[in-house]
Formats: sequence, structure tokens, C-alpha cells
Amino acid sequence: MHTRGVDRVAIQLIQQAVCYMEEHIYEDIGYEEVARSVHMSSYNFHRTFSFIAGMTPNEYIRNRRLTLAAQELQTTEISVIDAAYKYGYESPESFSKAFSRFHGSTPKQAKQKGAKLHLFNPLVIKIKMEGGSIMDYRMEHRDSQKFIALVRAFSNETSMDDNDQSIPDFWTECDKKNLIEPMKQLRAAGKKDLYGLCSPIIKDETHFNYGIGVAVDEDTDMAGVEKLMSSGNPTAGTGYSLWETEPADYAVFKCFGPDGDCLGETWDKFFKEFITQTGYMQTDDTDFEIYFEKGESGLFCELWVPVQKI
Repeated sequence: MHTRGVDRVAIQLIQQAVCYMEEHIYEDIGYEEVARSVHMSSYNFHRTFSFIAGMTPNEYIRNRRLTLAAQELQTTEISVIDAAYKYGYESPESFSKAFSRFHGSTPKQAKQKGAKLHLFNPLVIKIKMEGGSIMDYRMEHRDSQKFIALVRAFSNETSMDDNDQSIPDFWTECDKKNLIEPMKQLRAAGKKDLYGLCSPIIKDETHFNYGIGVAVDEDTDMAGVEKLMSSGNPTAGTGYSLWETEPADYAVFKCFGPDGDCLGETWDKFFKEFITQTGYMQTDDTDFEIYFEKGESGLFCELWVPVQKI
């Protein structure tokens, strides 16, 4: 398959990351160090690697170490204790548990002939031609924007788990408590679009913020904004706050479907198709969904992802 050089940059960065992990496989490294080696934020690297490779960076490191440990146990006189510490485990017990879960055999059994072992080879990222499907998008620039929003902190792990329902549950909770409608009433007729705002994951932080809100601009009742912000209790999860974004360029995708599954599918295509073929990479700015008051038929939302050319 022929692709222009710039289209290969995202793939090359992930392959460079794989090479870095292989070169430092015996060292105490995690995905944060790997991200720094390819000059990416830990959040964007983790998401990009996970979507492209189908596993997290730490899973890759763990699987490779357990593969190498099995090979060394079979071919050398290394003890189980020494292998445990060599391959990054705090104790022989934790090593044996992880080893057995991965291979289906214990480290002691691995030293014997006929032991059942799994082989996990080094990852090679390739551009693969499949299907010829079309992914529609458009590029937009937006200056700094303000929103009034209901905001809650979520664990970073939430963004990595496709089955996690914490954010949809947040929407349901806010709707049942009638916290969303008062924000919509601040907007002029025909402009009551809702936004799902997601902050980037910051290094050394364990949580990110997600907000449900409306735009604050010339079509917003400012007196109503002040009144609404003073009416709730943020510490109890019922308060409203202002959210401001920085100027950014966005790749915009339309998500068609009856529910949020189409949003997850769009994110999957963004990482597997868009960034690998366009030379763009997500930046550390707010990404958001727009749920239109009067959207086109079948449209669930628009996904706006902040990007820049690599």
C-alpha cells in the first residue's frame, strides 16, 4: 500500500515507542516514560497506542516480559526468584500469579520440558488496506469559548475502558435531577445545543473532568447564568461552573446512530484511520461532543477533537 510520507508519521511514532519499550524492557518503565521518548503527552500516547495496537502500552510491556521470562526459565539455570526480580515483579508470588495467568503454567513448570507456554512476539505496526470505507470529517477553527456546565471528575481509567458507563450514568443522573433543563433555558430559542466537554488527562493527575453544559455567548442570558451558578453546591455535585477552552483547530466528525455506541466507534476510527492517514495528532485541549437541539435526521452528536499537524 502506498502512502505519502507525512501520513506515516503517526505509525512511525508508535513503532518508535515499541522499539523504545523493547530496548528498555528490563528497566522500570511505564507508558509515561515511553510517551516522553516520542514527545507525546502520556494521555494521547496511551489512547493512540491502545486504539492502534488493541492493548495498552503497559499490557504490551507485561506480555513481552512474561514471554522473555518463560524463554529464560526454559533455556537457562535462572531461578524463579531471580526471574521475578529481573522482569520487574516485587515478589516471586506476584510473578508466579502473573506468569500463570498469562501462560497457563507456573514458572516452576516452565523449567520442565513439555510445559505449555504462550509466545508474544514484538509488535510491528503496519498500515493495512481494508474495505475502502469512507470516513467523513471537516476541519474547523474555534477561538476561546465559554460554557456553563455541570462538571464531575472521573478516574483516568474511565477513558480507557470501552465498557465503562460512568459518563453516560452522569448524563442520566443530571437529567433525572432536572439539572440540564435550567441550562438550556439560558439559551435563545433554536440555540439550545448541549455540549459534552472533556478535559485532557494531565501528567501526575489521577482524574480528568467531564462537563455537561451550554455555550455562554451573546445568545445566553447572563443574568440567568449568574443566578444559576449561585444556586447549586459544587461540592455536592449539583453546582454549575464556568468552563473556558483555548483557541484550537478541530477535526469534526458526525456520529450517526441511536445511542452512544456510534460515538465510541468514531473514536476508534479516529485513532485507527484518521491519525494514521492524515498526519494529524490530538492535542492537549478540551475535546467535546455537540448534541444539537435541531440536528439532522439520525445524528446522535458531533465529535470535535482538537488536533495539530505532526
